[in-house]
Amino acid sequence: MRALRPAAGLLLAATAVVLWAVGMTVLQPLTEPIGPWPERLAGINTYWARDVRFLAILLVALGLVLAGGGDRRWTHPALVLGAGAVVADVLLDRADVTGVPATVLLVAGGWAAVGLLTAFLVRRHGRPGRPVHWQHRRALGMAAAVAATLVVVAGALRSPTDREPELTPACLAAAALSLAASLGCALAAAPAPGRERRWWAALGLALAGAVGLAVGRLLPPGHRWWPVLALGVVLLTGTTLLSWDRPGGRPPWRRHAMAAVAMLLGLPTVGWLALLAQAALPVGAVLTARAGNIAVDAMDTDALWSLAGLLTGLVLGLLLAWPNALGHPAGGQPRPAAPGPEGPPGPDGPRRASAERR
Repeated sequence: MRALRPAAGLLLAATAVVLWAVGMTVLQPLTEPIGPWPERLAGINTYWARDVRFLAILLVALGLVLAGGGDRRWTHPALVLGAGAVVADVLLDRADVTGVPATVLLVAGGWAAVGLLTAFLVRRHGRPGRPVHWQHRRALGMAAAVAATLVVVAGALRSPTDREPELTPACLAAAALSLAASLGCALAAAPAPGRERRWWAALGLALAGAVGLAVGRLLPPGHRWWPVLALGVVLLTGTTLLSWDRPGGRPPWRRHAMAAVAMLLGLPTVGWLALLAQAALPVGAVLTARAGNIAVDAMDTDALWSLAGLLTGLVLGLLLAWPNALGHPAGGQPRPAAPGPEGPPGPDGPRRASAERR
């Protein structure tokens, strides 16, 4: 798992770059209203391609968090890269880049940015170690919760007409990458002993996610939210089943049941509050104006669903990435560390390398 995790994270980030580039050069032109203004005004879901691209940018950052094992020396640069990618996205949207050559250039540029950042971090801090520290595991647990929430956003995303043939494939691609990121981060957050036995649960969650997404996209848009929300509750609860400690070798089913109830109530509530916050702070409208696109009709809301999913996932992640369930010493007493290689003898005898050393 130690060698697989960085490769899986970088592969996830690289695939998300491709999705972002296709969203910019192929999907974005489909969403821009045509005709003399105000003959056609944009509606609440007109700029769905922007949400697909922003989901891809978030997945690039989550892939780097997974590759770095939750180490803040990787997490913080990943967030900076994501913020810079949003700025670049707005500028490229304003420039109206289209066509296959532009797609290839954007993919190459995105891969170069991810590769250069990775090379810099490896050169400066060395290869990321195994996430044994509870803070690393908590960062991965929060990343898993954010990715699971993004599955809900991608699975329920729609357009004003829902007749674009590219809509469903783009949403399913973003949802599949989000599902992979959630399961990967949750497995990486699991304690090393017994991690192999959790792969069966991860496989079950992957199958549930695939079936839930297929069912959700087959339903009419007005009936899509509830099954996708149910899938989100299952996935969010599943991240705890994969990542939490198992005292005595068995899952603490009572705590997992409490997490399921909390997600059943918290996912729609926090998501709704995140959308209300956007009504007070019109982030979507500002981005639409900076990108040079037609403003959304005053009767509608320029909602940024990807931002709502991010905020919701962060809040729920704070609840699910419970420190005491992820290796944090309860009561202030440190847990016994696994024995490491002996170091050179000191004045007090031989010392051992801490298991929490990066």
